[in-house]
Amino acid sequence: MSETFVVGLKQAEVLRRREVVRRARRLGAWTTLALGVTGIAIAVGFTVAFPGAGLWPYALLLVASMSPLVLSTVQARRLAVEQQRWYAANGVPPAAMRMSATVLELACDGAEFPVVLPWATVRGFRQKRRLGQSVLELVLARGVGATTAGVRGLAQPAVRAVVKPSPLLQPVGLYPVAALDQPVHVIDQAMRHFSGGRAGVLRP
Repeated sequence: MSETFVVGLKQAEVLRRREVVRRARRLGAWTTLALGVTGIAIAVGFTVAFPGAGLWPYALLLVASMSPLVLSTVQARRLAVEQQRWYAANGVPPAAMRMSATVLELACDGAEFPVVLPWATVRGFRQKRRLGQSVLELVLARGVGATTAGVRGLAQPAVRAVVKPSPLLQPVGLYPVAALDQPVHVIDQAMRHFSGGRAGVLRP
């Protein structure tokens, strides 16, 4: 193999995937918002309807439990707006990932700059089915975060949304397999070569 290995992106597949993800996230955001608002409305309604029943502690608990749903909707909508702005300004990245003997570099939709991961910080990818399509999900080594030595770009909101999503948000995967110009087994071989066997495409 050469000193670097580049996996490119198929523009038509990337654009199709973006639309699928956009619709799924919008539906999920509105559903989550509806659940949160309904729960809060029920809590307030019962407290007002039965003022002498001592329901306000339970109402506060219900409001507190529903508030994260509303906040996650706001977060999802903000991310969607930022991504659409990024799409308009940047189009489709020329490459999904680059590998060298020292690092794995990943492009991520909506991120201002690539994610850079030394091989010791990444276990590889796991192939899964998301939103009707086979995708690659990034798997980091245990304890690795944005402040880990040598790591760059993990703190970006667009990256966090796919690498370490909120428990309230459905993960969508980093790359759809159909959009990559290299087959999964070749990507696996390249990762194992450049990482010295530390990383690869993990078994389900």
